[in-house]
Amino acid sequence: MTALPDTLRALLGTFGPSGVESETAAAWREAARAFTDDVAGDVMGNSVARVAGTGGGPLTAVVGHIDEIGLIVTHVDDEGLLWFAQVGGWDPVILVGQRVEVATREGRIPGVVGKKPIHLLKPEEREKAPKLEDLHIDIGARDGDDARRRVRIGDTAVIAGEPVELGNGRFASRSMDNRLGAYVALESARLVAEAGGAPGPVAAVASVQEETGLWGAATSAFALEPDIAIVVDVTHATDAPGVNKRTEGDHALGTGPVLGRGTVMHPRVYDLLVEAAEEEGIPYTVEATGRSTGTDADVVQISRSGVPTGLVQFPLRYMHSPVEVMQLDDVQAAARLIAAFALRLAADASFVR
Repeated sequence: MTALPDTLRALLGTFGPSGVESETAAAWREAARAFTDDVAGDVMGNSVARVAGTGGGPLTAVVGHIDEIGLIVTHVDDEGLLWFAQVGGWDPVILVGQRVEVATREGRIPGVVGKKPIHLLKPEEREKAPKLEDLHIDIGARDGDDARRRVRIGDTAVIAGEPVELGNGRFASRSMDNRLGAYVALESARLVAEAGGAPGPVAAVASVQEETGLWGAATSAFALEPDIAIVVDVTHATDAPGVNKRTEGDHALGTGPVLGRGTVMHPRVYDLLVEAAEEEGIPYTVEATGRSTGTDADVVQISRSGVPTGLVQFPLRYMHSPVEVMQLDDVQAAARLIAAFALRLAADASFVR
């Protein structure tokens, strides 16, 4: 059996939908203090852990977002049921019948997502996928007054559940997107610290509000003014049914990190990542993107006068669901790759083009 690292398990279990990431940020900062005293947060909820450089080299930021998709309460009806909107992108089909945790002023309370039973659906309704407005959360309230005493409009919820090992070093959990990236940012900085430091400082960043607009990465990059950035996120594993390799690339579980190449990613950063992977014997695949990436890389690379940016991802099955599946080898290899990249950066590295 493969053990899930304690830090990653802790991050996956925290409550942290976009805009409500404080619990996850606290866990991330606590883990960072095991290898550096230079740990800070900001008013957005972003976290930064710095490892000092040894030779006046460039500042490298490694950015992974810690927020997850969730739900937000929009109405409490007189029967005590909670109606909600999505925080981030959901397929409503996935939500049907799920257990959830709702964060209230008195702490988290359990609930379930309900809909009209199949017995009561008209024949034409059975053939249609449920819409978000057809779903509600039941917290067992007696009536509206009981529910309103416990839950306020704007309270948020996430799917309930612990990480599960499936076999062959593969795990399923909610919030893999993108606690994995936040973990890799942290782990790559830890590996650099363990090696005695890179030529330049390395700043691991756990950014917030990626799922709703890339907002945390934008403010983090502006504040840090990095010389180079590596954004860490997930991408679609292409060894799952219904995924077209001709459009999505070929990134099976177990094939290592996925290096982004395209308009957003700086070509020199990409080349250096490839060199580090090949010198370290780390397997990788490549994902080509002709426009924006849909990741924090999109805003980091245009911060201030521009930041040469790379994108390191790992394959993930069933994205934006409570059963996202990854292979731990891919995640650990990504951390080793980024650390190797930082350790090899020359003090006088230039990215002018």
